Amino acid sequence: MRAAITSAPIDAPALLREVAQPANGAAVLFLGTVREQNEGRAVTGIDYAAYERMAELELEKIVREACDQFGTEHVVAEHRIGHLDVGEASVAIAAAHPHRARAFEAARWVIEEVKIRLPVWKREEYVDGTREWVGNHAGTPSYEAADSRFPIPDSR
Repeated sequence: MRAAITSAPIDAPALLREVAQPANGAAVLFLGTVREQNEGRAVTGIDYAAYERMAELELEKIVREACDQFGTEHVVAEHRIGHLDVGEASVAIAAAHPHRARAFEAARWVIEEVKIRLPVWKREEYVDGTREWVGNHAGTPSYEAADSRFPIPDSR
């Protein structure tokens, strides 16, 4: 069981190896990647920002809850921060369990909770050079309000 907020690229095969155990009949991997289009607009990359310690604590809590709920100790999750190009992995969840349905359920539950609970914001960059904060959850303050406290360096 492990959770991390990281600026390093996600090594998906390493996550699977981390959860794979001889007693488990299934190991699954969910990999979320930066897509090239969103709502009809061509995307060139995404900047992910977070209050890192808070995000990591919440991700750890989500992983612990998944382990308790699905009866396994073999769940790992990583979420990237910083600038990611199209095709790069932004989030990965690996889960293993003696039964494949439970491994799938655990991974799906974790990603759904991450989307709702994790204090991570994303700013898409478009082909025309504009950038826009997207995906704000209902009830979650927009990143724009916190932009001066948690700035993303403009690497371009």
